[in-house]
Amino acid sequence: MIEFTMPSLGADMEEGTFVEWHVKPGDTVARGDVVCVVETQKGAVDVEIWEAGTVVELVAQPGQKIPVGGVMAYLSAPGEKVQAPPVGVHVREESGGREPAPRPPSDAGASAVAISAGAAQRTTRARVSPAARKRASELSVDLAGLTGTGPQGAVTLADVENATARQASRAPEKKASSADAMRAAIAAAMAKSKREIPHYYLGAEIRVDRAMEWLTKRNEPRPVTERVLFAALQLKAVAAALCESPRLNGHFVDGTFRPSGAIHLGVAISMRGGGLVAPAIHDTGTLPLDDLMRHLRDLVQRARQGQLRSSELTDATITVTSLGDLGVSTVYGVIYPPQVALVGFGRPLERPWVEDGRVVVARTIQATLSADHRVTDGMTGAGFLAALDRQFQEPESLA
Repeated sequence: MIEFTMPSLGADMEEGTFVEWHVKPGDTVARGDVVCVVETQKGAVDVEIWEAGTVVELVAQPGQKIPVGGVMAYLSAPGEKVQAPPVGVHVREESGGREPAPRPPSDAGASAVAISAGAAQRTTRARVSPAARKRASELSVDLAGLTGTGPQGAVTLADVENATARQASRAPEKKASSADAMRAAIAAAMAKSKREIPHYYLGAEIRVDRAMEWLTKRNEPRPVTERVLFAALQLKAVAAALCESPRLNGHFVDGTFRPSGAIHLGVAISMRGGGLVAPAIHDTGTLPLDDLMRHLRDLVQRARQGQLRSSELTDATITVTSLGDLGVSTVYGVIYPPQVALVGFGRPLERPWVEDGRVVVARTIQATLSADHRVTDGMTGAGFLAALDRQFQEPESLA
């Protein structure tokens, strides 16, 4: 029997609020399928399954808060015969909190499992019409707090709409508290990073005339919707440079660095309501530049609409942040654990530059590296920045 648990969708996450299922008992799922939606401090996230199997029992219910690692569903593995769903256990109160009592073996011989309090209480929850449940999910209404006016106390669509109207006057206050919660979560993660990771910082001024002129000419015959932004070229350059500095690409877990065979660049994206997220563009190094631009546009749009997938929030192997569009010339970032490095870009500036013994006007950017001294040192970091410089001098190779 496979336990499907609440994933950790970032170093700052301790629990998530379950929103809805996209599957039902009996459905067959494959690795990577989106099976449910979870609300975090950074918005709603489409959660993917990480193992193939058949859904046996759905434990999590809408509105339920589940800690990271808490059971949300049970699945049978491919080929596994399950005569009956796992039998839940009663939840008993202890002075130190809630914990499951031992579960007796089932007649079907399924492995012993623990079930959450939310599942044990399912027999007593109020009835909810399908239309009301769908509307409550759309409006983020907590069904547990509603009194139903339908047959046998069922919560109706009208009950949900009325609850929304009552909460409308408190919307500004709720929005502010959500923004504050996100800021607190980010602060906690960054404080942990600075406390536990011995950062070192390096910077380099890189000339980008040739790269920007090449990109402008490449974009000229294209419609606006198909043009490649300089931000995408920066991502492609970082991915190419990482091939020469693989120890900057991976995770530090349980005291050991685990290099990643693929490059999944996390992209820092500011949210309209405040705060930021850094979801990953998978396999950045193998994407052609045009495809990378399409992925970037899609990622930014979905991030700001609260439609990210769980793998995008957990798979990043290094993060890139650029504040150039806000007028910042240099940014030294804080590493997002368990990653071991972060690359920052400032805005392009016209600067005096010595070329062949004469002073010319050149466009340059400040590129920075924040890296984990437990994994690399300044020699590795300097090599990466040198490789990054070379990529901008040969933009044709990034196409």
